[in-house]
Amino acid sequence: MLPAKENPMQEAVPPLGWEGEFERWLAPFLATLNRGAQRRWAPVYLKGLLLPGERKSVEPLAARVAPGSTEQLHHFIGGSPWPTEPIEAILAKEADRLLGGPEAVLVIDDTALPKQGRHSVGVARQYCGCLGKRANCQVLVSLTLARGEVPMPVGLRLFLPAAWTDDPERCARAGARAGVPEEQRRPLAKTEIALEEIDRVAAAGIRFGRVVTDAGYGISAAFRQGLSTRGLLWAAGIPKVQNVYPSGVELAWPVARTGRPRKHPVPSEDPVSAETALEGAEWRRVAWRRGTKGPLAAEFAALRVRPAEGEQLRNGRHSPGDEVWLVGERRVSGERKYYLSNLPAGTPLETLAALIKARWICEQMHQQLKEELGLDHFEGRSWRGLHHHALLCRLAFAFLQQLRLGGKRTQRPARRWTAAASDVAGGAAPHPGRAHPHPAALPPLPAALRPSPSALNIPE
Repeated sequence: MLPAKENPMQEAVPPLGWEGEFERWLAPFLATLNRGAQRRWAPVYLKGLLLPGERKSVEPLAARVAPGSTEQLHHFIGGSPWPTEPIEAILAKEADRLLGGPEAVLVIDDTALPKQGRHSVGVARQYCGCLGKRANCQVLVSLTLARGEVPMPVGLRLFLPAAWTDDPERCARAGARAGVPEEQRRPLAKTEIALEEIDRVAAAGIRFGRVVTDAGYGISAAFRQGLSTRGLLWAAGIPKVQNVYPSGVELAWPVARTGRPRKHPVPSEDPVSAETALEGAEWRRVAWRRGTKGPLAAEFAALRVRPAEGEQLRNGRHSPGDEVWLVGERRVSGERKYYLSNLPAGTPLETLAALIKARWICEQMHQQLKEELGLDHFEGRSWRGLHHHALLCRLAFAFLQQLRLGGKRTQRPARRWTAAASDVAGGAAPHPGRAHPHPAALPPLPAALRPSPSALNIPE
């Protein structure tokens, strides 16, 4: 399909090597596309993402793999209304086949795409993680399935800031030109999008044992309660000022001498910040995995608490919520982080630390999607085009993981969510500074993918 053909007889010869594997693997996805043109251009676009190239927006991609076909690729990615749901469903089955199960973790995060101008759908001045500051960008809510340090992107969905959802005319203009679905124009917080995406991947049959996220999502009590309501085990970052009660706090009903009777009980103790609650706790050094310079370790402490996230009381505070773990982390750099987790009361500290640090894999994956596959290279302005491009980047990533694992389910030993206590004499020093080393590159491409490709002959 993809190589140039010298004569008609060659069309009967099946492709060899990675190209044959690519065609076989891609066939079920292509079968969901209704039009021949869509089935023709999807492999071309995907191969443009997979093959080496400094820039992977449509024009340079077309120049490398299909000269003279820029207009057709533009239409395929941004204009052609091929649905994403059938491809998503097959990709979910593939992700579950390779990585799914009770030992898998679902990582909730977001990734920013720096963008100039104001007409690209969802663009606004907001926090941009890759730049470490507020900047003009688009933000995608991200779901990553991971097992044994092997990640797979299972969700990338654009967040529409208030600058868009509060401006019906802007959304309407974008709807006509950028294809924003009517149901997506309603204001949704990132946490609400994340819960909808969790429901979607669960309904698609993706299996995972636990959910982990950072303070950007963990700060929301409604989000954490949404995870618990769905019967999920989770660990989530929180700010140090999050108020918590001791696990033994009691609720009383004081009798009012005058006025109306109380509607809510009064806690027997005042809440304190997460930082204050852990000041007198026992801290222990724990290593969660080996990095390039030895074990990655930090000091951790944990105790059972009840977050102040129940009904609002007369004094403006909130009543105690359900009992959970409060976990503190003291990094080698001096930085301190705080987390909540609803793992059972008897959970060892090493297990809590391992789950919390499982989140690092999504940062590696985001970097690979951008640097290797061009996730942030898309130059179009439309909702449809951006989500088509993001889905095909995920498809390209999944194919590389297929090659990496040889098409077989990962056979890494089950982690059982435990880390190692790192107080053994003679242990290697933890990696200084960063919580994890610079993310490794994608698995090496097959030799046939390394050279700059010749132009492809696209069948008419």
